[in-house]
Amino acid sequence: MIKNQIQVIAFDADDTLWVNEPYFQQTELAFCQLLEAYLPVQEVSQELFKTEMKNLTLYGYGVKGFMLCMIETLSRVSNDSASILLVNKVIELGQALLQQPVNLLDGAEEVLRQLKSDFRLVVATKGDLLDQERKLRKSGLQNYFHHIEIMSDKQTGDYQKLLKHLDCNPENFLMLGNSIKSDILPVLELGGYAAHIPYHTTWAHEQITDSIAHPNFLPLNTMTEIIKILKN
Repeated sequence: MIKNQIQVIAFDADDTLWVNEPYFQQTELAFCQLLEAYLPVQEVSQELFKTEMKNLTLYGYGVKGFMLCMIETLSRVSNDSASILLVNKVIELGQALLQQPVNLLDGAEEVLRQLKSDFRLVVATKGDLLDQERKLRKSGLQNYFHHIEIMSDKQTGDYQKLLKHLDCNPENFLMLGNSIKSDILPVLELGGYAAHIPYHTTWAHEQITDSIAHPNFLPLNTMTEIIKILKN
């Protein structure tokens, strides 16, 4: 049984423990509306996504890279005619995003509280180091975790490094997260266990619609369902 094998449980952070993507979407909408004089909102959004994908290997994930992509998109869409005042408004949007409150998702702390005594709990998330550290600090959840790993990406090799650091075999590792692409598939590839917790909105880059047929895959409706699987 899975509960007899698992020693380490890793949690994604954004949109698994706390709200994240809706804040990005609100900021993106405000940005696109700033550029309505140049293009319709939907087209600005498409241009921004193109910029993000082009720069992902340069900037990685997180708000700061998003800010730079907004400024670059503004420059391109406006044919370099945008005023410095408009650039400043874009920077203000990014800075406001960095100061959003940390709102825990339903069941997140209860799950951590119930599992802490029986398993090593870790955070395995990607994004900007300072921003993720800020959110973790504001969340009040730090003391539940044995280890915190803020990763530049979440591919198979990144999880291999994490498992080596934790001295944990894949078959003793369980990952919980909302992204099939980042939280589920790489872990299954290594032979670990992965539980998918759906969230109502996901960044386009993380969306995968293919069904998963794997013995170590645990599709959940809510995070709290993992308690019954591991504790009963």
